[in-house]
Amino acid sequence: MSNALNLSFEPVDNTRLANLCGAFDENLRQIETALEVNIARRGERFTITGAQAALAREVMERFYLEAKHDISLERLQLGLIEVMKPDLPDAQSESVPLLMTRKAEVRGRTVRQNEYLQAIQEHDITFGVGPAGTGKTYLAVASAVDALQRETVKRLVLVRPAVEAGERLGFLPGDMAQKVDPYLRPLYDALYDLMGLDKVSKAFERGMIEVAPLAYMRGRTLNHSFIILDEAQNTTPEQMKMFLTRIGFGSKAVITGDVTQIDLARGQKSGLNDARVVLKDVRGIAFQNFLAEDVVRHPLVQKIVAAYEKYEHKP
Repeated sequence: MSNALNLSFEPVDNTRLANLCGAFDENLRQIETALEVNIARRGERFTITGAQAALAREVMERFYLEAKHDISLERLQLGLIEVMKPDLPDAQSESVPLLMTRKAEVRGRTVRQNEYLQAIQEHDITFGVGPAGTGKTYLAVASAVDALQRETVKRLVLVRPAVEAGERLGFLPGDMAQKVDPYLRPLYDALYDLMGLDKVSKAFERGMIEVAPLAYMRGRTLNHSFIILDEAQNTTPEQMKMFLTRIGFGSKAVITGDVTQIDLARGQKSGLNDARVVLKDVRGIAFQNFLAEDVVRHPLVQKIVAAYEKYEHKP
């Protein structure tokens, strides 16, 4: 086959080889899928074929050095993303904002992600707009947790419009809290990941963290708070204006959304699209647009986003 490369690890270290390959060679399958190569193994010898065989060999050599211990699936997938993105910023660079969370590795992994983090630090209101998996919400929550840990704000307020794929709250079972909980689950997930279950539970008890549907924001003024409006493409222009005018002294707001996934009723205008036009020249407000290459999820997600973009732009 063309583009075939041989790779061997000597002297043989069976522990490292087992950790590199993973259970039932799962790690090798992940590398094959992400880089579109084939990997044949015989003991400590590997044959790699495909257009990105050299990149696959680089990945395997890199992870073999880390394979003294088990390589988690998350660590492997992050490593694959890093080698697939040659323009990634150096983690040690001064331009990479460091966030104070329980996870040491929380940082921007693309140039635009780091621009987003810097915009959040330097502006009172920041919009993050782009496809799924680009870190819009996760990095916003990480920045909020960082601000809370450093005591630059007194509480976090995480907000979402309760509109999803044509469903309406009246048709869902349970009281209001049970109805809105599924919509807010991604925000809870990010908090648990960045702070840990115990700290999040205590913060909720003390009123340091509040998670609420957008409708609950009307009539409030939020001072000394870090406020995140997630899924903002599903707000109306009136709701967006209402939300933005809730921001009080000493507060920051981050508004995130994906304008390709609007679930509002047909013909209804998105408040996120509206705000991008109305506020584009307002000083003190930052807009960060993400692209498919900023996707930092399972390596397949970036391919899925790119495939949809290609399909949707067909003549």
